[in-house]
Amino acid sequence: MTINYQETTRDLLSRINLHNKFGSKDIDKWMLDLLRLSGGMNILDIGCGTGKQCFSYHHYLNGDANIIGGDVSGELLERARQENVNIKNCITFAELDFNKQFPFEDNRFNMVSCCFAIYYAESLHFTFGAMYRIMKPGAKLFISGPAPKNKRLFHDIICEATGINLPPMPVNGRYHLDALSYLKSKFSKSEVHIFENPLIFKTMEPFMEYTYASLSRDRKLWNDFFQSKSEFENAMQKISKVAARRLQQDGELVMTKVVYGFLATK
Repeated sequence: MTINYQETTRDLLSRINLHNKFGSKDIDKWMLDLLRLSGGMNILDIGCGTGKQCFSYHHYLNGDANIIGGDVSGELLERARQENVNIKNCITFAELDFNKQFPFEDNRFNMVSCCFAIYYAESLHFTFGAMYRIMKPGAKLFISGPAPKNKRLFHDIICEATGINLPPMPVNGRYHLDALSYLKSKFSKSEVHIFENPLIFKTMEPFMEYTYASLSRDRKLWNDFFQSKSEFENAMQKISKVAARRLQQDGELVMTKVVYGFLATK
């Protein structure tokens, strides 16, 4: 399956910033509490984007780890490398495509992670197999992604305003069904963990900023639902009206991020 999807630094960082500003819980802390990292580990983060997870691992372990972050986006990797300068380039960032065999030897890594990316793999069977090969016996694999009930308010408002049955997340079903099924069949142990983080918007501006960052043309999402930019902008006006009505009615807009974390042991 080829996924017609593209992320940009602007939209990604906009959503991350809104999560941090309006959410009450820290997803990085949740992840690190689950992983129980120890010093001297060899860690690979696949689909690393701007390096968010890599930097979390580095700071948590006070630099005592060999960390590699890989992504197919040169724009996102460049942002990660700029941040990497601040820690004396302790992390290695490289181009990495999870639709191809990884350029690493067998049994190399103590931990492999892939956060909010695995569901864009052309073949989950191939990508999980490639991950499995480079993991040491007893190594951990952590992947995260949206649960079916993720951002329910967001999608309800869009559907009400436009009449379009927008899916919760592109190819979301492949994550919580196909991915979990494969992990259970391939790995010696697999666990499911759930993270919930309510984003509370007291005004319209941040909610609409999140909406634009989620539906913008750069992500190649609105092309599938709207025929032109004017049609897209018209839909955004309708979304704004519905959101404003709900905000006036309830006094706030509560959009809950619901994330599945799958932790598997080789």
